[in-house]
Order: sequence, then C-alpha cells, then structure tokens
Amino acid sequence: MSIVLGQRSLSRLEGVHPDLVRVVKRAAAMSSLDFTVLEGLRTVAKQKQLYSQGATKTMNSRHLTGHAVDLAPMVGGTVRWDWPLYHQLAATVKAAAAAENVPIQWGGDWRTFKDGPHWELPWKSYPKGN
Repeated sequence: MSIVLGQRSLSRLEGVHPDLVRVVKRAAAMSSLDFTVLEGLRTVAKQKQLYSQGATKTMNSRHLTGHAVDLAPMVGGTVRWDWPLYHQLAATVKAAAAAENVPIQWGGDWRTFKDGPHWELPWKSYPKGN
C-alpha cells in the first residue's frame, strides 16, 4: 500500500534538495502509514524563533539550505507525536533512502535532543550549497 502526498506536503518540499524530495516521495509510495511534510526549507527568521523557543539547538540548521525536512505520521487525518509511529515511519524512510541510493540521517537516532520528525542529508555527503 502507498500513500499520496497532498498538495500542502508537496508545496512544503519546494526548495528542498532534489535527492531528499525523491526519498520523501519514494517513502510515500512505499508507506502504509500516512504522513505529512511539516516543513522543508526554513527562513532564518523562523530558525531564530525556533532557537529562542528551545525547539532547535542550532542556527546552522540543514533546513536553512533545503537539506532537511520534518515528517510526521498521521492517524485519522491528525498529526501524531507518539514515538512508536516515528519508528515505523523511520523504517520506511530509511528503506526509501536506500532504494534511491541517498544517504540520510534521522533526528530520532541522535544521542541527545532526539528529533523524531527531522530528516537530513549528511554534511559529509552534501556540503553547504551542494
């Protein structure tokens, strides 16, 4: 079974690196769990706001260059925040990245400040501007 990304999710992928867009679209095609794109490319102003709120720990976010997206599982049309759903989605996104031959990092795998919705292209493989 696959899901269809809605227009809002597709619009939130504008400005995101094409490799990451491919991974998200492949994940949707492979997924039985509905999900939405919360955010892709982010402005510096929005990053500053999130930083001041403690929602991010950096002003050097991959969102600022289009190298990150935030994805959230949906159940019954509602965004969910329970971790088991993020782990289920993570398995699908990682499989999609492997199928597309795109290296990817999940914020849920970080040792500190775990970020379940966050997916990014690694700095090593995708330096700034690449």
